[in-house]
Amino acid sequence: MTARLQTCAISKHYDNVIALSPTDLDVRDGEFLTLLGPSGSGKTTLLQILAGLVEPSGGTLLINGKDATHAPAGERGIGMVFQSYALFPHLSVWENIAYPLRMRKMDKPAMAAAVRDALEMVQMGSYANRLPRELSGGQQQRIALARCFVYKPSVILLDEPLGALDKKLREHMQSEIRSLHKDLGATFIYVTHDQEEALNLSDRICLMNQSKIEQIGTPEDLYDRPATAFSAQFIGYSNLLSGRIGETSGGAQLGNGRFAVPLPAQRPAGAVDAAEISLVVRPEEARLASVDDAYLKGIVTDVVFAGSDCRVLVDIGESRPFLLRCGRRETPSVGAGVGVRWNPEHAAIVTC
Repeated sequence: MTARLQTCAISKHYDNVIALSPTDLDVRDGEFLTLLGPSGSGKTTLLQILAGLVEPSGGTLLINGKDATHAPAGERGIGMVFQSYALFPHLSVWENIAYPLRMRKMDKPAMAAAVRDALEMVQMGSYANRLPRELSGGQQQRIALARCFVYKPSVILLDEPLGALDKKLREHMQSEIRSLHKDLGATFIYVTHDQEEALNLSDRICLMNQSKIEQIGTPEDLYDRPATAFSAQFIGYSNLLSGRIGETSGGAQLGNGRFAVPLPAQRPAGAVDAAEISLVVRPEEARLASVDDAYLKGIVTDVVFAGSDCRVLVDIGESRPFLLRCGRRETPSVGAGVGVRWNPEHAAIVTC
């Protein structure tokens, strides 16, 4: 698949503050790429450089194979949905959405049809004549989405566009955005700090931390095969068990040698004999087992009802309890001694 956008050592600093370390990133034609990370990780700075809103301190940006590092924002052929809405306060909802079509000199019948379709997409057809100040924050965000999508740009940048919406409407708009991406065939680059949103929407996720890329891959890659401890802890919940690979056993001694645990066959390059590692076990992969047949042993300290299942916290003598999920009918009592086991191939190794 060809690259629609490429960054080559692109970076940004403000005096001595590094907002974005030199970053190489290929964004494929037609893909949905999410920039995910905590506040201050560099994801919004990278998005703003791609949009032409921030001048990079170094490096190169290519759009469709051409150098666009210093190209004006209006000449990049990129649509942008801002977190702050950026609606024209003196124009009605209808006129806000129609504005980019007027700039492209679309004929009136086609423009009217396009605006109606965009309003229907965001469930705002009855608000066409209102001004932005007469709308809630969530309604304004929906109009900002419609204004960008209405002219169908080939690259669309979205900076946390659903942050102001309630849960039900947020889920609806996620579904609409997925459908629009499929229908438009455009390249979407989406910024969020919401891991669930990233997993739901993305073809690939670019996880960022401390101004640089931590890991990039499909949602399944990041969830099932985290490359670092940060990846394992940021994407979903993980049990991280620290220890050392045995020199002869092929397994690992975890918890200061208290637990002998088998390891998955697939290992990162640094996972050699005697190496220090963390073993990543997702709560849904673990199960209760008899003490004699367990990898870990401990005492149940809490049971949390979660609807279809329960979350069980087990004190195994580490700084954090081990979390697992089990069916409501097999939930142990607080204070019970239990064993914990999992399929070794469903765990992952992170080197230290």
